[in-house]
Amino acid sequence: MKQLWTNGTIYTMEQEGSTVQAVLVHEGKIIETGDFDQLQEKADEIIDLQGAFMYPGFVDSHLHMIGHGAKLMRLDLTQAKSGKEILELVQNAASLLDEGQWLMGDGWNDNQFIDGQIPTKEELDAITNKPIFLNRVCHHVALVNSAALQLAGVTKDTPDPEGGKLGRHKNGELNGLLYEQAMNLVSSTFQQEGESYIASLEHYLQLAIEHMQSYGLTGGHTEEMAYFGQYTNPLTAYQRVVGGKKHFRVNLLRHHTVFEEMVINNVSFDEPFIEPGAMKIFADGSFGGSTAAVLEPYVNEADNKGMLIHTDEQLEALIQLARKYGEAVAIHIIGDGSMEQVLPYLEKYPVAKGKRDRLIHCCLVSEEQLNRIKKLSVILDLQPAFVTSDFPWILEKLGENRSGHLYAWKTFGEEGLMCAAGTDAPIEAISPFETIYAAVERKKLEDTHDGYGAEQKLTRFEAVKMYTVGSAEAICQENERGYIRSGYDADFTILDKDLLHCTADEILQTTALKTVVAGNVVYQK
Repeated sequence: MKQLWTNGTIYTMEQEGSTVQAVLVHEGKIIETGDFDQLQEKADEIIDLQGAFMYPGFVDSHLHMIGHGAKLMRLDLTQAKSGKEILELVQNAASLLDEGQWLMGDGWNDNQFIDGQIPTKEELDAITNKPIFLNRVCHHVALVNSAALQLAGVTKDTPDPEGGKLGRHKNGELNGLLYEQAMNLVSSTFQQEGESYIASLEHYLQLAIEHMQSYGLTGGHTEEMAYFGQYTNPLTAYQRVVGGKKHFRVNLLRHHTVFEEMVINNVSFDEPFIEPGAMKIFADGSFGGSTAAVLEPYVNEADNKGMLIHTDEQLEALIQLARKYGEAVAIHIIGDGSMEQVLPYLEKYPVAKGKRDRLIHCCLVSEEQLNRIKKLSVILDLQPAFVTSDFPWILEKLGENRSGHLYAWKTFGEEGLMCAAGTDAPIEAISPFETIYAAVERKKLEDTHDGYGAEQKLTRFEAVKMYTVGSAEAICQENERGYIRSGYDADFTILDKDLLHCTADEILQTTALKTVVAGNVVYQK
């Protein structure tokens, strides 16, 4: 049955302001676009948009979907404004725990604490003897209590793991903070096997997809094959929840620790709804945890230049491994220090023709590094919401006069680089409207200034393009997705607001009316 979508503003994203009156869809594909009068006689069914605004399907280019679903079920610490408030929230949640149950929390952010005090292991111990694991908002630092450390066999004599650090009091005793790879010392003790465990992953994934669809998202590029025991656990969850349903599209980045195993095992994917992605590598940490690698020290920690996750030899070997199998890499890079480590190996081992490497975050990039990036086959996977989350405290860590490009989304586009937009959920809110607002305003709604680094504001078209064309370019699918064109996938995001012309405040008030994947309405308000 051929459907004709019409009677709304239909943005093709081919160029700014480009619209069509109608879109003819058959068997999940767009077969023709144009004037209503020319297309109506070819349609079996006319779908009335009733004045709504239709865009190519929005796709979050970088997130952790199972983690996002899990966050919806965990103790939410994102709004806590002090260490004392964290302890109060933990106290209330601990009273509801069953025997042997972990207290899992997510989202604490010491940069918004009015007292500046991160709770200690001892303060958590005073609340409960049940194990506690609280993720910082960046997921590069966690806070745990003694019960969690004991279950993991971690003591004050445990050495820092490679690529990580155990937080300590001045007397050398553990303070409960775990940085980067040290988090795995505790998280590896979680139950990560069995049918009931996989069922829990399915539940989290289903929650995430439903939540994303309610915001008009038709897909996501997600990375979590190495965080839930054997890669077969999360993969099975995806196969059961997404496979065969034709209701959502996922591109699965493959962490370097499981990448080769998945390739050798010839893992099958339910394409084009579950697709294999690039090899994921973490090069450094986060600015929030002061673990992002920087060329010059943090101004508030003169002896700290952050942390590189891998040695040069290890990083080179990982990129060689990806190239061995003709695959691209997707590298988490926050600071200019990690960019300096990564670029020589991308230059030395070019990606295969028809592929693009993905540089994720790129929050601080030097001018010299930018010129080198422009010569590579890459796409920048950016998170505009980091601006509203990280300013103004980021200037306290990096200084007002730090050289280089800081959160420079506009400059990247002007220099001709491909850019995609994601949220890194559960790090940031999943809403594409909050991301687009952050990209074009670079401030919080209540702020009265002109925006942090106002010269880096994107236009509405540029911001929406990152969610549509950019996300397609990230996986070299711009000839099939990202535009409303003949021959393209019939994935649509249908909204009640015109994101290209509404007021800035109205961007945040936008509501998804319908989410369409392969011509099927998978969400309707």
